[in-house]
Amino acid sequence: MTHVRFVTAILVPMLLSACGYHAGGRGDTLPATIHSIAVLPFANATNRYKITDVMAEAITREFITRTRYKIVPNPAAADAVLRGAVTNYTSGATVFDPTSGRATAVDIHVYLRITLEERATGKVLFTRPAMEVRERYQVSVDPGAFFEESDTAIARASEQTARQVVSAILENF
Repeated sequence: MTHVRFVTAILVPMLLSACGYHAGGRGDTLPATIHSIAVLPFANATNRYKITDVMAEAITREFITRTRYKIVPNPAAADAVLRGAVTNYTSGATVFDPTSGRATAVDIHVYLRITLEERATGKVLFTRPAMEVRERYQVSVDPGAFFEESDTAIARASEQTARQVVSAILENF
């Protein structure tokens, strides 16, 4: 019985620390001096209305949900500042109904530039100069049942972007 306790006491810690694996999204490679982040309104180089608002809001929510950082509105009060821009937005039909020839699926592509800088030094902590996010939405073939789904697709793309950006910042990918 004593032998079993000894083996358990030795093997369990070894197994728990084996191979250096860790759960994704739990790391934090930002400097210890960073306690607050200002997520600035995104610039918009497209003709898509409010897309930048949705992107910045999704990233702010993701930081609040997943991290210990305080999100502040004033960049002068923040330790780090996240800036972003939507540089391009495209959408196009990708699937068509064979009977009517009407589009039944539309793909959207959102292109972004994102940078996180340490406010005090101006040091770039994270950058994605050319990030692309894709999303697809369905279109009803029946004109009477048509409902514009592009805003919903942009919301999904924004949530996807937020998850990717926050994970990349935390894990330094």
